[in-house]
Amino acid sequence: MSVELIGLDGDDTLWHSESLFTVTNERIADLLAHHVDAATLDARLLDTERRNLKLFGYGAKAFTLSMIETAIEVTDGRVATHEIQTIIDLGKALLAHPVELLDGVADALAQLADRRLVLITKGDLFHQESKVAGSGLGDRFESVEIVSEKDDHTYRRVLDRLGVAPEQFVMVGNSLRSDVAPVVALGGRGVHVPYAHVWALDSEPESDVPDERWWRIDSLGELPALVAKLDG
Repeated sequence: MSVELIGLDGDDTLWHSESLFTVTNERIADLLAHHVDAATLDARLLDTERRNLKLFGYGAKAFTLSMIETAIEVTDGRVATHEIQTIIDLGKALLAHPVELLDGVADALAQLADRRLVLITKGDLFHQESKVAGSGLGDRFESVEIVSEKDDHTYRRVLDRLGVAPEQFVMVGNSLRSDVAPVVALGGRGVHVPYAHVWALDSEPESDVPDERWWRIDSLGELPALVAKLDG
């Protein structure tokens, strides 16, 4: 089946994201070290983020709110106001951080200029819009889809609107859970491009991906050749 449409994820596929959260998390762990050890803080934060996911969604704002809540809980309310202010400031720095493209992204998209491309990224609407604008890549895409979740219903809606059958769709991203598994389940194809840092709530064992209609590449620079192969 020919490739009619290529979907690309944003965070950690086109530009760096999770590495910034990792550094911010480490700074907050240092800030609160006199209250709690880093391992306990990480575990409690993950529990809080999981609990808040349906309320806050994804992104830096959700992370900041969950971190503040976690800091209050793990310190039994003893966290100082200046420490909370520092967490807020670090969250703002995440939101204001300039977009840094991954190596090979611009060249790969240039090679795919004659293809129908759609950006499908999840997270806070305002922040994702600013990332797309800051990336300078917005005009490369036929459509930019900023969604609250990436599941089979979301992909089906996007494909129906763009008039593409799942069998003619290839989704590319760093997350097996969000970018590969739901698309493969629909009958489409997925391309996994691993990133150095993986958020625990967006990870999925390789064995849980439904079948073999997906491929792994080391960088986006390999995508044009793979698409040509899949289209053959």
